[in-house]
Amino acid sequence: MREQPSYLRIADVLRQRIAEHEWSPGDQLPSRADLARECGVSDAVIRRAQEALISQGLLEGRAGSGTYVAEPHQRLLMVRARDREQGDSSFRTDMAALGKKATWESRSDAMVPAPGHIAERLGVPEGDYCVRTSYEFLADGRPSHVLTSWEPYSITGGTLVVMPDGGPLAGKGVPRRMAEIGIKISRVVERPGPGHANAEEADLLGIQRGALVTRIQRTYYSDDGRAVETADIVVPESLCAIEYEFPVSSS
Repeated sequence: MREQPSYLRIADVLRQRIAEHEWSPGDQLPSRADLARECGVSDAVIRRAQEALISQGLLEGRAGSGTYVAEPHQRLLMVRARDREQGDSSFRTDMAALGKKATWESRSDAMVPAPGHIAERLGVPEGDYCVRTSYEFLADGRPSHVLTSWEPYSITGGTLVVMPDGGPLAGKGVPRRMAEIGIKISRVVERPGPGHANAEEADLLGIQRGALVTRIQRTYYSDDGRAVETADIVVPESLCAIEYEFPVSSS
């Protein structure tokens, strides 16, 4: 049987010591050097063990201060349902059900060349101009997830809905905005998968770089089969749970 890596063994030891209340929520852990001497391993092993527990939400790192036992918190529930639009309004509904205030910050940039993977999802040539919008969603002022949306400029350019975060339908979601310019959305496809937070995502979400996240690729299609918007949604495992709901027919 393959031996468990040292950092996972140490992570289990630290987890057990927290479970036995040697350290309580908010307590600072001993320095890495002290833990390394106590556990008979290198500083690097302690660092990797702590990073593993940070990614699980059990510990939190504070720049220039040290590593602390994380305060317990309620994981947010993000509902993905076939019969409701996934956008700002659904996020507001989900957070209201938890007694939390939903807010978000966004920034749109027009005429951004589509990178290869985005162009493929939109069915446009690589480098075609798109409107890119970045969103940071917050619950009671704390980050919950981030989203980056891409829309072909050839579809919305010169219209009132060219900027998703501006104009009369700002924040109303893709189907309502597209309906304003005569495009009917017929379906949305979501493809979730596991991943790890990069440096920018970790900074925005207040989590450790490399922490576990779910990445959702979402694409809206019009009734003539065109992809009119695609987005990457990054949901931290330690902050949010994702729930999919589908109606079931009795026939």
